Amino acid sequence: MAGRKRKTALGLNPTDLKVSPAKLNKQCEYPQSAETELCQHRLKEDFFNQPCISLAKALLGKELVRRCADGTELRGRIVETEAYLGGEDKASHSAGGKRTQRNAAMFMEPGTIYVYPIYGIYLCMNVSSEGEGAAVLLRSLEPLRGQRAMRELRAARRKAGARQLKEKELCNGPSKLCQALNISRCFDRRDLASDPDVWLEREPSATPPEPRDIVSAPSVGIESHGEWAKKPWRFYLRGHPCVSVANREAERRSGNAMNGSDA
Repeated sequence: MAGRKRKTALGLNPTDLKVSPAKLNKQCEYPQSAETELCQHRLKEDFFNQPCISLAKALLGKELVRRCADGTELRGRIVETEAYLGGEDKASHSAGGKRTQRNAAMFMEPGTIYVYPIYGIYLCMNVSSEGEGAAVLLRSLEPLRGQRAMRELRAARRKAGARQLKEKELCNGPSKLCQALNISRCFDRRDLASDPDVWLEREPSATPPEPRDIVSAPSVGIESHGEWAKKPWRFYLRGHPCVSVANREAERRSGNAMNGSDA
């Protein structure tokens, strides 16, 4: 088992964000000393401190909550995740134990948020797990609360006159969920177990997904990493309409495995 990860101070690179330091600091301010009313169902440190693949599966069905500055609460159920193990996992940003300013959150305490840009304009949100450089990408959510605000946030990033999004399209992708929940770069390296603006909850009345309800499939969008892109480390809830990309072959294989058939 890898040793405990070390906490480091928040240190974002303004040049990566293409905004001034003053604007960045203003965007990232939040009341650290203020008393925050935390839900009793909030997931704490012990939940996140588990192996990456286990955490990727355990996150399915949990609720991601985002409290905006005006008090609006945006909420979605996680229906798709993707595990990146670090170390020998060549598809991971921390492959070979490489540490950079960008991926520092992957080496911090389990439950640390890792937000990184793709294509220079979109963002993806990850959660660090047990293991050096390991983290889980949050790929898709089922919108539960604040859909109107989510729709407005998504529309602000789309072309004028674009068709109205269906509810299942609001958060059905890693960058889409960041837009819909207004997750910005300043959330990088913040702690999901204690942050007042974003956290995870366990729905008290919900039962965890059964193994037969979870599909293990290859990752998507990282084909350049060869065999590592084929690892079945993307997990999603079978048949859920908010999943970004369904893999029918993986669903068939997992269904046969549950039924004890090799056909």
